[in-house]
Amino acid sequence: MTNLLFQNIIFHSFSTSPQVVDKYLREARSLIATQELSNVASAVGLLDATLIHSPRLEAALELRARSLLFLRRFRDVADMLQDYIPSFKVGGGGGGIDDSSSSLCVAGDRSSVASSAPLSRERVNLLSPGRERSDGDRSFRCFSVSDLKRRLMVGLSKRSDREGQWRYVNDRLVFWAHYRALLTVRYLVLGQACCHLGMMEDAMVLLQTARRLASAAFRRESVGQSDDSFASFAGEDGGMAAPPPSELESASQLLSHIKFILRRRAAAVAALDAGLPTEAVRHFSKVLDSRRGLPGSFAASCLIGRAAAYRATGRLAEAIADCNRALSVDPSSIPALRSRADLFEAVRALPDCLHDLEHLKLLYDAILRDRKLLGPPWRPHRDLRYRDIPANLRALIARIQQLRGRIAAGEGNNVDYYALIGVRRGCSRPELERAHLLLTLKHKPEKAVAFVDRFEFTDDHRDLEAIRDQARMSASILYRMLQKGYASIMTAVMDEEAAEKQRAKEAAAAAVAAIQATEKPPKTDHIAGGKECGTGTEKGCSAAAAAPAFQGVFCRDMAAVGSMLSHRAIPVKYEALSC
Repeated sequence: MTNLLFQNIIFHSFSTSPQVVDKYLREARSLIATQELSNVASAVGLLDATLIHSPRLEAALELRARSLLFLRRFRDVADMLQDYIPSFKVGGGGGGIDDSSSSLCVAGDRSSVASSAPLSRERVNLLSPGRERSDGDRSFRCFSVSDLKRRLMVGLSKRSDREGQWRYVNDRLVFWAHYRALLTVRYLVLGQACCHLGMMEDAMVLLQTARRLASAAFRRESVGQSDDSFASFAGEDGGMAAPPPSELESASQLLSHIKFILRRRAAAVAALDAGLPTEAVRHFSKVLDSRRGLPGSFAASCLIGRAAAYRATGRLAEAIADCNRALSVDPSSIPALRSRADLFEAVRALPDCLHDLEHLKLLYDAILRDRKLLGPPWRPHRDLRYRDIPANLRALIARIQQLRGRIAAGEGNNVDYYALIGVRRGCSRPELERAHLLLTLKHKPEKAVAFVDRFEFTDDHRDLEAIRDQARMSASILYRMLQKGYASIMTAVMDEEAAEKQRAKEAAAAAVAAIQATEKPPKTDHIAGGKECGTGTEKGCSAAAAAPAFQGVFCRDMAAVGSMLSHRAIPVKYEALSC
């Protein structure tokens, strides 16, 4: 009796499941049409309930993806459609029959899906199709049922109409035009989500594929239909229309923006590789100062690249500031931690370098403990591979031990402030003041959080205030280092100026002493003066004797010249004269 009742309940639930699914879909569409956040969130709940009844219902999947994109839950969109992310499939994370089908659609292949990879349940065969029996009987051979069904569907599709052909996809018979429209919407939604998540290369590929599929579908529809009837094709799961032109236009604009940013970044990387760090800094700054908000993860990678360019130009304070910004955006960024640790070691700030290396060691330990890289599985890690983590960890432990030994030997407080501020040793006071003023105005803690408003953050676990606090704290540490370096270098400059003044004073005193030692008494013409006084009257002699002495800058021979011109002696005060 109990078994019969249970069977009746199961039969009733399965019999009413299509009605429940249709009801949920209608309610979800009506809620989504209101374009209100609360209603769209309720629609997501209804679609989740629908997918419990029918997990592979394409209409529910499409509506749920659009709703999550409207709610800016980009991570959920990527988790839902991760098998369609190009980098995830290339990296070996994706798989399944949908990947092979989507790859065919990306290439625009019109052939059947019969050439796709076999199903996972058929990858292990007891006997291969070409293996013979041991007794020599060749009549018995193993074959794949799915392969037979695919061959049958290929034959049917060849005889079917070109626009209305059916295909065997994902172990189901689907209408091919409907499936292409579904892939167009899926690529379009996933491309926008990848753009907001900072996966620009994947977003570009997905949006280009969606636009290509939509253009091809529109051409086929315009050729096959009359001018007044552009009817959309319907599949087995309900109507699935192509994306509206407005959505395709916005996707095209987003694609143009992505291409522009990627070209700028490629130019910056090429300039850095070619040994032109100044050009690399300029291109990276153009990308980071874009009027349209950049995703946080993509901005962090650009900040790390600009830090490398700043280091190549010798502007270490600017490089440390960019690493601080990158770590404020993504605290678990391994490249940013490694770059900042190298910069601290370059300026001999060994305690700060040791702190970053210990943080990096904790991240490596977490990766080995979880047996996967940090972040979601679909996020690309181009400069980090899991198989390299053990070797990196061993090298990191050896480096940490070496730094601890150097700090114990007393090298921890010997910071190279000249390299930090970017001035030469023995610089003048104006050079130091100019460099310090520029760095102070640029790296004030109050101004260090301005970059947060230019970026776009999609991480629900961190709010903007936490990011601002992290940026302000790291900027304060750098600002204190700059002030301490300025005070230290200014003390050295003042000591050098005092020593220079003392040396100049001693040199002047030595020159005066040398002049006085080589000075001789002047020669006077006593005979000429005596004759003149003897031949003249006493009044003339007394007037000449009472004449005041001329003071000024004269040569010693002016006495003889004056006596020759006036026929009388000109008294000269030799103590005030010098050549």
